[in-house]
Amino acid sequence: MRSTLRLALALLAAAPLQAQRVDTSYVVRDFHFATGETLAALRIHYVTLGHPRRDARGAVRNAVLMLHGTVGSGTAMLAPMSPLFAPGEPLDTATHYVILPDGIGHGLSSRPGDGMRMRFPKYDYDDMVLAQRRLLEEGLGVTHLRLILGTSMGCMHAWVWGERYPAFADGLVPLACAPTAIVGRNRMIRKMIIDDIESDPEWKGGEYAAQPRAGLRAGMGGLFIMTSAPLVQQRQAPTRAAADSAMMAYEEQRSRALDANDVIYAFDASRNYDPSALLERVTVPVLAINSADDFVNPPELGLMEKLVPRVRNARFVLIPISEQTRGHGTHSAPAVWRSYLAEFLATLPELQP
Repeated sequence: MRSTLRLALALLAAAPLQAQRVDTSYVVRDFHFATGETLAALRIHYVTLGHPRRDARGAVRNAVLMLHGTVGSGTAMLAPMSPLFAPGEPLDTATHYVILPDGIGHGLSSRPGDGMRMRFPKYDYDDMVLAQRRLLEEGLGVTHLRLILGTSMGCMHAWVWGERYPAFADGLVPLACAPTAIVGRNRMIRKMIIDDIESDPEWKGGEYAAQPRAGLRAGMGGLFIMTSAPLVQQRQAPTRAAADSAMMAYEEQRSRALDANDVIYAFDASRNYDPSALLERVTVPVLAINSADDFVNPPELGLMEKLVPRVRNARFVLIPISEQTRGHGTHSAPAVWRSYLAEFLATLPELQP
């Protein structure tokens, strides 16, 4: 009886969300990449929740841009983040217009796997942010954001937004990253993933007829290590058999879901990310959140303590390890950081009715 009631309540809560959902794509014309390469038509897939609210001048005031992680997609964020969109929650879609795009090279946006393969333009994070801006302004008529919230790669995109377009959003919430160059172990694992794929003879310089499965599986092993946390895996795989099974299942599922060239491009896109020299340009309020069990951004590096004080109006929260944290994946566990987000939103300009 209780399980039936819980299901009914869940369906009731989800109904308004589904009714407000738009799932489509926008084609950006004549897109110029930082490398000098161009595409006459760049497709950016996106989902929106809720409805835009305009002020007396016709400008949208309630838009929230949510940005996903490497080899992820905007739609993949919906389930983990859905508690934030419920009635009375920080990003209640009755009052917020939530926009979740797929980055260049990801999801259903234009990507190497569409057919261009390794001839696809070598995009970077600046290109991805520029495409997001053109989607907002040209495709959706949004010239200002209440909030940019990004996870992992999307976290880094939020920092790029803050320095390149400092007045575009009222606030930034970067989750699980640091505003500095990707070096050290972080860079090493990314290169290992790329090398694993490219060293598979079946990759064939990117011109494979079938996915280079061995290289992809090896690369996904590296991704698993990046995003995992010892305490979480100890709980989930308390025996040798469980550990082996979990690892094999992850590699199999991810390697079958992704295109090898897309993965190479996605990890290579971080090659020149480094907003550290321009942090003083970030003038809007920032709430940066990392977790202490994040393998990708371990707190012992002390990066955030050095970098965040250079940002005019920023707060850094390091979430301690607990039963709720999930290593790097804590960025997609709103229950852990929801209260910080709610406090932060309360400091931003009020939404107009």
